[in-house]
Amino acid sequence: MSKKTQFICQTCGAISSRWQGRCDACQEWNTIIEEMVITKADKGKKVISTSNKAIPITKTEDAKIARFATGDNEFNRVTGGGIVPGSAILLGGEPGIGKSTLVLQICASYAKTGRKVLYVSAEESAQQIGLRARRLGIFEDNLLILSQTDVKEIEKQVESIKPALVIIDSIQLVFVDEITSAAGTVTQIRESAAHLVYLSKRLEIATIIIGHVTKDGNIAGPKVLEHLVDTVLSFVGDQNQEVRIVRVVKNRFGSTHEIGVYEMNDKGLTPVHDPSMAFTSQSDSSVNGRILTCLREGNRTLFIEVQALTTTSAVGMPKRRATGMDPNRLNMVVAILEKHCGLQLSGEDVYINVVGGIRVDEPALDLPAALAIYSSFCNKPAGKKLAIGELGLTGEIRPVKMIEQRLIEAQRFGIEEAIIPSSKNIPKSNLIVQQCKSIQDAISCMDN
Repeated sequence: MSKKTQFICQTCGAISSRWQGRCDACQEWNTIIEEMVITKADKGKKVISTSNKAIPITKTEDAKIARFATGDNEFNRVTGGGIVPGSAILLGGEPGIGKSTLVLQICASYAKTGRKVLYVSAEESAQQIGLRARRLGIFEDNLLILSQTDVKEIEKQVESIKPALVIIDSIQLVFVDEITSAAGTVTQIRESAAHLVYLSKRLEIATIIIGHVTKDGNIAGPKVLEHLVDTVLSFVGDQNQEVRIVRVVKNRFGSTHEIGVYEMNDKGLTPVHDPSMAFTSQSDSSVNGRILTCLREGNRTLFIEVQALTTTSAVGMPKRRATGMDPNRLNMVVAILEKHCGLQLSGEDVYINVVGGIRVDEPALDLPAALAIYSSFCNKPAGKKLAIGELGLTGEIRPVKMIEQRLIEAQRFGIEEAIIPSSKNIPKSNLIVQQCKSIQDAISCMDN
């Protein structure tokens, strides 16, 4: 056993040979802390794989992954069909967003089938967890509560009970006794997670590790945790709104393009079977500055409403604010409207809001954002129009994937007219489809 001192950034996990005020990796100030690390001579000898011989990839057999489908269809969706025994899932989210509520409901689904579940709480007492469970209507004898922060003691309980599912709430407060640094530091979080993931693989027990996020929205720990686990889920949402979203960041057993939508109420988190109703407001279609768009999240089609507001700026530098959209893309959309459409937005404050608290990273949001801004600036309502398309810097409207499926769902949703990029794969329907090659063409469709 040997000891050594390391200087580790608490934001990104970068290791330095000496202390410095600013981390070279993430450029953050005053985040480097000196930590004492104890290494064992046999460290690194733990192995999970039993294969000692390399074989051709053509000789490998198709692995049949056994999953446990919980009673939560939204959670099954984001995990790829259910939880895989022996897998490690990292669930990250802001404090108070509902992570503990969600995993308690997952625990109830396991316990109802006769499987044992161990809920390890490092933040709350067993009585506090019990109070929350009773509020949610969870009364299962197979759901066991353990208040513990020492990883070694947690391992002893897991090996003794042999549950089908283990919950660690949260990874920031558990610690490995051999590590001298405080709980919550990068070294402790990394070593604790490594012990728990190895235990999960060795005993083939599914483990859900809860982690808090930093002010930047990244899972505290930091990124090293994402490499240790099989699945990374991000639980996001505005605490002032009822809608919560589980987004997949990484998944070794399924797609990373799915999302789960929940609604927070007095019964806990209820899966939302029709998310489009949550992301579209019931405002009058004759109102300026709003338009609908259609997004694809995995196998799901979502209709969301994009709202824009333009107003004369009272300061020399106009504001550009975006909620649910990348601010850099908003600046690009404003520049395209000024350059190619002649809109005088240089003296206007421009605000964009995606209804429902969802954040959209798909480029297909460019065109609806541009048309919503035009609608607000020129006081011309979009009505029941739908807009889909990516904008290029030259003003062209670039095609997006799966346009046929979007239009089919748009007709079912009751959309009357769609403004889309030029495409050869347009399904026959009663929907009025306006194919546009440039942003000028799309503006003309708004005027008609």
